[in-house]
Amino acid sequence: MGVRPGSLYVAFGDKTALSKEAVDVYGRSPVGSFPARAGRGVDGSRGRVPILREAAVVYSDPSHPAGCLAISAATNVNVHDEEIAKFLRDVRNTGVAAIEQRLRRAEEEGELPAGTDTSALASYFATIVQGFFSQRARDGADTDELSRVAELALVAWPSGD
Repeated sequence: MGVRPGSLYVAFGDKTALSKEAVDVYGRSPVGSFPARAGRGVDGSRGRVPILREAAVVYSDPSHPAGCLAISAATNVNVHDEEIAKFLRDVRNTGVAAIEQRLRRAEEEGELPAGTDTSALASYFATIVQGFFSQRARDGADTDELSRVAELALVAWPSGD
């Protein structure tokens, strides 16, 4: 880009501030804003959970780099970057919390069976999206492959039976 390291530090102060700004900008992109939207994307009354179906499309969309910045950036954080590691962890956990909050509301409204472990279900979906979709998309998986995996993962969706 032709930007010297000194110029970056003048503009952002330090590596941590630069990282936070990059993640903030990323969070407004389609893939970066996915976790917040995912919490709204639960429709248990119809037995549909577009969270995983949408993730399959978003994470493999060729119009932007594949995967998730908050996931892939974490692999480059070293022991001297604990503040950045914590920041990225908080970003990811905020997405899980949004999904869990929506699942709890779905249970309260009868969209999910009473007694559903909404915490475990939210963690499960986050594990599939963060741990699988993100990395598989970076490894070249397309929407079709991720969509098939989404349908298999949705087998875990609790039924009222």
